[in-house]
Amino acid sequence: MIAADVHPGRAGLVRRASRRLGLTNLAVVVADGRHVPVRSGSFDRVLVDAPCSGLGVLRRRPEARWRLDPASMSELAELQRALVLAAAPAVAPGGTLVYSVCTLSAVETLAVAADILDALSDFEVIAPPPAPWRPHGPGGLLLPQDAGTDGMFVLGLRRSS
Repeated sequence: MIAADVHPGRAGLVRRASRRLGLTNLAVVVADGRHVPVRSGSFDRVLVDAPCSGLGVLRRRPEARWRLDPASMSELAELQRALVLAAAPAVAPGGTLVYSVCTLSAVETLAVAADILDALSDFEVIAPPPAPWRPHGPGGLLLPQDAGTDGMFVLGLRRSS
């Protein structure tokens, strides 16, 4: 398993957490996910937990609402698209690609999902998770009031064999 983050501090957090959990098969690298340092088709499962506006965490971090602006949300959506499209070639035939964000904005969920599906013709949508998740376009949406947790969106895709 490989975990990558562009920020050395965050990669360090992942490294420390993996040691604490006793994960001996996880390599943590500092890398820009838009330039994935792996061979094509080398993974059965790829998770893109993309940076986002964080609207899903307002329940526990209400001050975050004051740091949001539409321009930054559009920039984040572009980065999210780029990360998923860069990660897709790493998925082996029959493998799974998951796009995940802790936000509820349409620009970072439905719009990004639509662009991903347009660009990745060799992937098919996997049904969203069951309740308390709600269907949201091709993916699933988890609302804080439904699960007592942060809000998030997930889109699961399977690569054609």
